[in-house]
Amino acid sequence: MERQTQFIGESSAFLDAVERASRAAALDRPVLVIGERGTGKELIAERLHHLSPRWGQPLITMNCAALPETLIEAELFGHEAGSFTGAAKGRAGRFEEADGGTLFLDELATLSQPAQDRLLRAIEYGEITRIGASRPIQVDVRIVAATNEHLPGLVEQGRFRADLLDRLSFEVVTLPPLRARGEDVMVLADHFGRRMASELGWDSWPGFSKPAITLLESYDWPGNVRELRNVVERAVYRCRDPLSCIGTIVFDPFESPWSPRSSQPVPQQQEEAPQLVAVEFQPETSDFRTSVAEYERKLLSHALETNRFNQRATAAAIGLSYDQLRHAMKRHALG
Repeated sequence: MERQTQFIGESSAFLDAVERASRAAALDRPVLVIGERGTGKELIAERLHHLSPRWGQPLITMNCAALPETLIEAELFGHEAGSFTGAAKGRAGRFEEADGGTLFLDELATLSQPAQDRLLRAIEYGEITRIGASRPIQVDVRIVAATNEHLPGLVEQGRFRADLLDRLSFEVVTLPPLRARGEDVMVLADHFGRRMASELGWDSWPGFSKPAITLLESYDWPGNVRELRNVVERAVYRCRDPLSCIGTIVFDPFESPWSPRSSQPVPQQQEEAPQLVAVEFQPETSDFRTSVAEYERKLLSHALETNRFNQRATAAAIGLSYDQLRHAMKRHALG
């Protein structure tokens, strides 16, 4: 999991988050890292480990969303031979591998309820039991977990255990999105640009043109630092003259007049105008803008309820991208 990547930025929001993580590193307590995709949650986890007394011990990571629900518990806690179909040999889980060190659980919110139950016991008592075993194993593991979900909201919906959240949230480090780090955009862009120019064997770094700088600074960056890196590296790679300033910025690499049409059939629920549109609404004010905002909030709330608060399903149902839905929810304080 270790990367040769530095923390780069000078905005106060970013530096405050890094400072909070640095202070928490020395304490042997769980830490939650919250942030949108591409904000650097994995790097914060590494910092928490390497600045802790456990720095010489293993740093083990597991993406909870990368495995089917039936295998998550076996992956976390291990299993004995014959404990389930396909388990020909016993295997240690991530907790045993991380013994003495740090276990980083990415995409924590996707953990199943049974896995949450077992995780709580592991944190409470410092012991785990392999699938199919009868005797517990003592482990000494520090938990660092990350998610882009609002966990208190999931607790209210019954999708995440309140007592588990209490145990994991000794410290919560919330990483700011890149759109809140305006002064860091060109600092990061220059870093990624220089690195790409060096990789291409350029003798010098020409920098960006003024129009390119304007584009980079005015973009919303829904994919955050990861998206910025891709955009900058692509711009440098496509530049044919290493002596000229980088002037062409392409945010969407799929954009083309010859892009093929999707071959996937349109789901029926997207073809029909869902009942979400037929939301009863009686404006409380004659002010046009206020009334529109009230209706938009009510529509979003109704859509979320109809789709059981599954945000991706909600976005698809009302014709928004996931990031557009997240922005709209934040604008209306819906979580």
